[in-house]
Amino acid sequence: MKEKGLHQSLGIEVVDIVEGKVRATMPVDDRTRQPYGYLHGGASVALAETAASVGTAALIDLEKEICFGLEINANHVRPKKEGLVTAIAEAVHRGKTTMVWDIRIKDEQDRLISISRCTVAIVPKKVDSE
Repeated sequence: MKEKGLHQSLGIEVVDIVEGKVRATMPVDDRTRQPYGYLHGGASVALAETAASVGTAALIDLEKEICFGLEINANHVRPKKEGLVTAIAEAVHRGKTTMVWDIRIKDEQDRLISISRCTVAIVPKKVDSE
């Protein structure tokens, strides 16, 4: 994963990657809160899509292919004001052109904060300029 990007701005850290599963964390702080002091749903979605994209990238040939988030949905079920959230992303479909991931974001007490499903597209890299 590149050093710079949205993940760095939000403090997202990939903790581990095993085949078909990714664990990533994100702090709940001034970078990730909405104006009323709670974890921003968009930050949760960014964490979820990051985990799914990193997981897909680990399963494809990055010399020949690249992946992009194609669709994501989320249900935010519990508010969070501070601390750390952890995303556990698991591949539920591993196709040649798409992968579908189930992502559950939990707090330090293992309480569900958000649940997402993300579809990631896998496309051939262009031989010329990208």
